[in-house]
Amino acid sequence: MSSGGQGQGGGGSHSLAFRVMRLCRPSFHADPVPLRLDPVDLLVGEDIFDDPIAAAQLPPLLHSHSHSSDSDLTYRSRFLLPHLSDPIGLSGLLVLPQAFGAIYLGETFCSYISINNSSNFEVRDVIIKAEIQTERQRILLLDTSKSPVESIRAGGRYDFIVEHDVKELGPHTLVCTALYNDGDGERKYLPQFFKFIVANPLSVRTKVRVVKEATFLEACIENHTKSNLFMDQVEFEPAPHWSATILKADEHHTESNSQARETFKTPVLIKSGGGIYNYLYQLKLSSHGSAQMKVEGSNVLGKLQITWRTNLGEPGRLQTQQILGNPITHKEIEMHVMEVPSVVILERPFPLQLNLTNQTDKELGPFEVWLSQDGLHEDKVIVVNGLQKLVLPRLKAFGSGSFTLNLIATKLGVQKITGITLFDAIEKKSYEPLPDLETDGNLFAFQLNVGKPLFCKFGLIEAIYGSFDYGKMGRFA
Repeated sequence: MSSGGQGQGGGGSHSLAFRVMRLCRPSFHADPVPLRLDPVDLLVGEDIFDDPIAAAQLPPLLHSHSHSSDSDLTYRSRFLLPHLSDPIGLSGLLVLPQAFGAIYLGETFCSYISINNSSNFEVRDVIIKAEIQTERQRILLLDTSKSPVESIRAGGRYDFIVEHDVKELGPHTLVCTALYNDGDGERKYLPQFFKFIVANPLSVRTKVRVVKEATFLEACIENHTKSNLFMDQVEFEPAPHWSATILKADEHHTESNSQARETFKTPVLIKSGGGIYNYLYQLKLSSHGSAQMKVEGSNVLGKLQITWRTNLGEPGRLQTQQILGNPITHKEIEMHVMEVPSVVILERPFPLQLNLTNQTDKELGPFEVWLSQDGLHEDKVIVVNGLQKLVLPRLKAFGSGSFTLNLIATKLGVQKITGITLFDAIEKKSYEPLPDLETDGNLFAFQLNVGKPLFCKFGLIEAIYGSFDYGKMGRFA
């Protein structure tokens, strides 16, 4: 932390000065000795326990060695292992922070501030303020204006502690000010500034994959700090109409162990300096939410809540921004296939049932449906049986209905039905075809096997929405 002062009131030196120390938990003191050993390993081999007589003499040997090492004043035994805990390299001491250290987003900044009177006389009526200033805001941490400190004696001090939840990245400034009466009665103003940088402790990378009606979200968390992070909680908070389930690897546990693991959840360790861990969530959208999302065009999935602790238990918490799924294009009308016959016989009519959905808040229609002949270099294999144009009545706001096209196949084999076109008679516009049948089926293309009396194979096309049967009243023009 860098510090500085300015604006000394009265033009003279100040009797008071701020001292700032960061409050954080101590660290373990590591033994500087790089290698320790047990001298017994140098005297006996690994096969000593194969000989019962030699193994019986081993405890007295160890006892005599430990007794002699206690009285060693030459420090020749400083590399030895008098206790079983010595190999871990910790002396049992805790070390206070020797520097201000790094401050990370999501942590709680806690500082011990002392204002010292270094003069030979008492100062009175001291008003102290402490603030955190960032690039976007200024946050008041302490203000004694309503109850000033009556006096600070010569050589004395006044101490206080401030805390701040760090929610912004980048440069921060701890601003400490004091307004006081000097020994000669002069009113003086002392500002001091302590600057520090807030870094990002971890990064979150997400991937979204859609498989049929399920959406999978993968979150990769990477540790950018110099200490291990123990993840207490990584939960996904889904947006409205979404539900989320975390997916884990299959683990076999007894019933008692499962209850214990549910009560005492083991934190996930992400190692320092670039360690990563992946989480996988399965998201599902309700049918009502699916319709509303298509109307509103929203693709917000939710956000992640992440809490962790460091080696000595210091907590941290972060919340990601809203995670977006695949973009949803707003469409006025959606038409998709509801049902196809299981048997199609050459040169015999068969019905094709379709569904039409109005995804706007206004009434649309009437509509005309036909099989387009544009862009074809050969005759149609699948044609309309009867009149070539079907007229459908108006469709209410957010309403839907079904209708049937009577078609006929003129050629054997696997064939495609193409060119189903929807036209708005009032707006005088045709709805453009889309390649994906389940997205916005203005133009459909699917395959069917036409035979004489043979069964045919279809790719199964699932309907997205339920519908009400109103289109059966449609008439042919």
